[in-house]
Amino acid sequence: MKNLSKFCTCSDLSCPLHPTNQENGCTPCVAKNLKDREIPSCFFHLVDEDYRGDSHTYTFEDFAALVTAAAKGEKK
Repeated sequence: MKNLSKFCTCSDLSCPLHPTNQENGCTPCVAKNLKDREIPSCFFHLVDEDYRGDSHTYTFEDFAALVTAAAKGEKK
């Protein structure tokens, strides 16, 4: 777990890009998400710790909707 960033909230330990599964910290995850025009789950979890990708996606648009709903006091 030495590669786990202090702020990492990702619970998908089976992901090959998770910092505990490779030696480059968060860099591979961020690079993959930028390539796919997505945002890492840690950003979503900052807004809603229960947000899960299995029933949602992690697109820029999804993040914007989540932040907007949170600002209005709604649960997305």
